[in-house]
Amino acid sequence: MKKSQNDFFFRGTKFFLFVVLCYAILSFIDIKSATASLQKSLQVLEILLPIFAIVIILMAIIGYFFQEKNFFSSLSKQKGVKGWLVALVAGLLSHGPMYAWYPMLEDLRKKGVLDGYIATFFYARAVKLPLLPLMVDYFGLKFTAVLTLYIVVASIIQGWLVEVFESYFSAS
Repeated sequence: MKKSQNDFFFRGTKFFLFVVLCYAILSFIDIKSATASLQKSLQVLEILLPIFAIVIILMAIIGYFFQEKNFFSSLSKQKGVKGWLVALVAGLLSHGPMYAWYPMLEDLRKKGVLDGYIATFFYARAVKLPLLPLMVDYFGLKFTAVLTLYIVVASIIQGWLVEVFESYFSAS
């Protein structure tokens, strides 16, 4: 059974009302703690709102310019460095739940896409482009850049290792 947008909205509303109720109960028990908690929540919200705005804008831009099906159909035609780069970029730009990608990736595999490309795609998904501004805010630019670079390089290595092991085990 499919959930409607109203069901989703109602769950969000119930959660919001639950939080308001918790604050109301806390204010009757200890007004000083309730005020401090509300102030801290507002400070966090003030920090996160600009980051959420950047995330929403990035997701809209990616969604507008990145047509996944067209991009992935070209992956089966790519070989060599270009194929690795396409798999890497596809993994970086992809979003949504991983299980939603399985059927399309299985299709591509049947069409001849290398397993190494698919492994590279999976590994590169660890970088969430829309969440990078939030990560920079929490951990700093240097840490975020180093970790992101590590994941990008490691995704290529993982894909290459899949190809090496696959060829080794298929030969024996």
